[in-house]
Amino acid sequence: MTTALITGATSGIGAAFARRLATDGHNLVLVARDTQRLREQATELHDRHGIEVEVLTADLATDEGIAAVEQRLGNRRDPVDLLVNNAGFANKGRYLEVPIADELTMLKVHCEAVLRLTSAATETMRERGRGGIVNVASVAAFVPRGTYGASKAWIVQFTQGAARDLAASGVRLMALCPGFVRTEFHERAGMGTDNVPKWMWLDADKLVATALTDLARGKSLSVPDPRYKAMMGVVKVTPRALLSGVTSRTGRKYGPR
Repeated sequence: MTTALITGATSGIGAAFARRLATDGHNLVLVARDTQRLREQATELHDRHGIEVEVLTADLATDEGIAAVEQRLGNRRDPVDLLVNNAGFANKGRYLEVPIADELTMLKVHCEAVLRLTSAATETMRERGRGGIVNVASVAAFVPRGTYGASKAWIVQFTQGAARDLAASGVRLMALCPGFVRTEFHERAGMGTDNVPKWMWLDADKLVATALTDLARGKSLSVPDPRYKAMMGVVKVTPRALLSGVTSRTGRKYGPR
């Protein structure tokens, strides 16, 4: 049986990955900050699917938290075959309205943690000649929308570049770019979502199913819905100056309230 490690595993997209991978028979290492929620989730998945579930409490906004997950990924006796870097958050407010400390924490989680954990996992996967890594980004990576979008753009560029460098190694890397997903994400950021059109919402379980299919097909980028794929096609041909104005207005309409 293979083992998957998922960060941000107790809710949203991370929890959906855990459910799907457990259903498929993978053992799991679940990473999050809330030990109690981790244990409850591990018990439920073990009892329902008969898999082994390990819990690892770690705050990826700290060096200690990142190092703890790095150490687990480097365990060659009990290797991780699939890494899902899902942990992330958003800050409410425009640039200069958000404290710089909060912006730096976001970069720590979205960029430094993703870089370090991907590197730790890749080292052992490359030795075995197989493995997969999914780095969860966002469609916000393709539009100019502040630190959040910039950090997700970094994830996309880093992942696709690493995927090219490791193309012959047997290790697959993919950036996953969802749109609005019904999770705790917006509530935790203090963002109202009543103004988001119903058609823009995605189901987390369907998103994960598409993502895993895209990873198996060897894609380095997954935008897991036809609606968002069409939107990204428009983004690619829109002048950046015009796009910046449109996304600013859209962000005020559909973003934090």
